[in-house]
Amino acid sequence: MRARTVLVVERGPDGRGLVRELRSQSPLSLVPRRGTAAAAESAVTVHMVGSASTPLAGDDVELDVRVGPGADVVLTGVAAAVALPGLAKPSSLAIRFEIGEDASLQYLPEPTVITARAHHHTALSAELHPTARLRAREVLVAGRAGEPTGRYRGTVRVEETPADLHERHSRPLGMNESAVRAGRAVREQGRVLLMQTQELGDLPLGRSAAHLAGRRVLGTEVLIWGDDPGSGVAGDWWSLTPLARRGSLATAVGPNAVVAQRGLAEAVAAHPGWTNAVLAAAPVLR
Repeated sequence: MRARTVLVVERGPDGRGLVRELRSQSPLSLVPRRGTAAAAESAVTVHMVGSASTPLAGDDVELDVRVGPGADVVLTGVAAAVALPGLAKPSSLAIRFEIGEDASLQYLPEPTVITARAHHHTALSAELHPTARLRAREVLVAGRAGEPTGRYRGTVRVEETPADLHERHSRPLGMNESAVRAGRAVREQGRVLLMQTQELGDLPLGRSAAHLAGRRVLGTEVLIWGDDPGSGVAGDWWSLTPLARRGSLATAVGPNAVVAQRGLAEAVAAHPGWTNAVLAAAPVLR
């Protein structure tokens, strides 16, 4: 199954976020939050809903999100994803974020379970204006209860685009090839904040103290939001590490998703930029 999902949010005249474009198809549907509560918020909250059994081997899903200057978006999951085996090639999920000046995006999906014999790839690429903010979470569960994990490989690339080039080359999604080439030129002149690859499926690696240390769940959270800690912070099975240029990376492992996510929450709480003063004008999901 092949699908492309697109979300474009801009800041309206009244300061509230407006969904300018929303296109989704099975197996990934986007459902904006509506009602009185949503009307009272300046941010746009959108729920990611899996509308079919996915990711299934051979599935090829793309998610493109563009957040315009000054807009705030919270993108959340509603249920865990379960990577399933099949006879075709590996399943894949490609996620691309473009976050404009003074804009923010919180990407908070539910955990992904990598079942036995599954083979799943993910790639998350984010381009940020120097004043943009990003919070991106990933929680991986190595197999269902009583079964070994399948194979997983995920890459995360977060890049800060110079303000002048960002404004010059920023375009709506889905443009022609010349626009794609222009976007690539912008990326080449930006600065990389984080480049990370994670893998599951190697049993000796999973037992290593440098990886999972025998735990079943690995959680990570990229936090590019306000001030960063001056040095690394650690607790019971979690750590918060400042990146070389900007931002921090929280990591936690646990015997189950609840414990691992609790560790991530403790790591995020240790981040000096994640304060009420910094977040007063932006939405927060604890």
